[in-house]
Amino acid sequence: MLYQWEVGRASMADVLRTFWLHDEPPASELAPDHRAFAEALATGVAGHVGGLDPIIAEAAEHWRLERMNVMDRLILRLAVYEFLHERDTPSRVVINEALELARTFSTDDAVRFINGLLDAIRRRLERE
Repeated sequence: MLYQWEVGRASMADVLRTFWLHDEPPASELAPDHRAFAEALATGVAGHVGGLDPIIAEAAEHWRLERMNVMDRLILRLAVYEFLHERDTPSRVVINEALELARTFSTDDAVRFINGLLDAIRRRLERE
């Protein structure tokens, strides 16, 4: 969803309306609460991107967000959104899930990069 929103420049409303039409596995196999959670995360990231990006940019010394790989940037946004707005999910779980996404959709270098940034962001947020 986030990739379609970012790369396709579609509104999140349009993404939510069309995303489940072309999914695998079929949406009917996905528990309704899982689907709702995925939509809430995507909507949350899209709605808070203006507050997420500065946090990432501050931790990413010598890296501009627009120069990052799209998937890496989206994974970072998702994780930072969860740190800030999904307080029931432990930080360790958020980071592990982000790293799994990076292993699946990015590169080994990205896994290390994302891990380092998220750990720094987590520590900073816990101090605040």
